[in-house]
Amino acid sequence: MAEITLRNLRHSYLDIPLSDADYALKKIDLSWQDGGAYALLGPSGCGKTTLLNIISGLLEPSEGEVLFDNTNVNALAPEQRNIAQVFQFPVVYDTMTVYQNLAFPLKNRGMGSSEIDRRVKEVSGMLGLADILGKRAAGLSADNKQKISLARGLVRPDVNVIMFDEPLTVIDPHLKWQLRSQLKQLHQRYGFTMIYVTHDQTEALTFADQVVVMHDGQVVQVGTSEALFETPEHTFVGHFIGSPGMNVFPCQLDAGGVRIDDHHIALDVSPATTHGTDGNLELGVRPEYIHIDPSGMPVEISAVIDVGRYRILDATLGRHSFKIYCPEGVEIPQSDVRVRFDPRHAHVYIDGWRLAGGAR
Repeated sequence: MAEITLRNLRHSYLDIPLSDADYALKKIDLSWQDGGAYALLGPSGCGKTTLLNIISGLLEPSEGEVLFDNTNVNALAPEQRNIAQVFQFPVVYDTMTVYQNLAFPLKNRGMGSSEIDRRVKEVSGMLGLADILGKRAAGLSADNKQKISLARGLVRPDVNVIMFDEPLTVIDPHLKWQLRSQLKQLHQRYGFTMIYVTHDQTEALTFADQVVVMHDGQVVQVGTSEALFETPEHTFVGHFIGSPGMNVFPCQLDAGGVRIDDHHIALDVSPATTHGTDGNLELGVRPEYIHIDPSGMPVEISAVIDVGRYRILDATLGRHSFKIYCPEGVEIPQSDVRVRFDPRHAHVYIDGWRLAGGAR
C-alpha cells in the first residue's frame, strides 16, 4: 500500500495545447493517504478516468509528477506500480473457473497453494462467490463476472492501491448497495488504499471516507460527505451533491448581509472578506434550509411534489426559481406563502467559489 501524491499535474490530449481549455486535467495538487478509502466524483467528461489512468500508468501526464510514497513513478509501467484496477465492464478469463480467475494473480506472484486457497475463499465469501467457485466464468451473469473482477483486485495482498472505475455499472440496482457495503468491509479488514471513480453521488458518499469532487478538469473540493453537503466550496458542489441540489440566487452585498432583489438576508459577511470582490456574487442555500415562516419573504408556489416522507416545493422569489424541502407534517399555506432562509446554512459565492467567513 502507498501514499499517492499528485503534484502540479496537468494533462492534454493535444500535442501542443495552446490554452487552459485544451487541458483535460488542469493543475491538480492532491494527496491520498496510505490505507484511505477515496472517491473521485463528477459528471462524465470532467477528467475522472483520465486522472485514474495517469495514476495507474496507462497515461503519462503532460506536466507534473505522480509519487508513490514520495517516489516519482512517472516513468514506471502499470505492472511496475503494483496496482489493481477494476474497470467499468468486467474483465475475466472466460475459460477459467471462478476459483482459477481469483487464484491466477496469486500464482503469478509465487504464493503458496494453501495461502492462495485461504485468500480466494475469504474474498469470494465476502462477495457472494463462494457457491460458484467451481463454475466456468463464461456462463455467468454480468453482475457475477463483475464480482470476479472486484474479487481479483481485492485478493492480492501486495497492491499499492486498488482503483475502481465505475465498477457497478453492470450491477443490478438492488445489488449495488450490498456490494458497496461489502467493499467497505473489505477495506476495513485489509486496509488497502482504494480509489473509487463514479458519477453517482450515492456510491461516492456511502463508500468513501473522503470524496474528491471534479468539475471541468479541476478538483473543486475534497471532503467528507457532511462537509460537501453543509459547506460546498464551489457552486458546482452545491448543485451536484444533494437531491435536489443547492439553490443559487444572484445577490448584492448589503449592510450586514446580502440582498436578493428587494429582500435582505442577514449574514456574517465582513468588509474584510468582501474587499475587492467585483465578480459575480451569488447566495447558495440548500432546499433543506429554507423554511415556511409567516414572517418571511413572500414567494409563489407552482408545484408540490410528494415523495413520501417529505415534499419538494417548486417556488419563485420574484424572478428566481428555487426548491424548498418541506418535511411531513409541515402545513403549506394555500395563499400568502412566506419563507425564510436559515442564515447559518447560507453561503456567499464569488465567481462560483465560496467566500471565507460564515453565516451568523
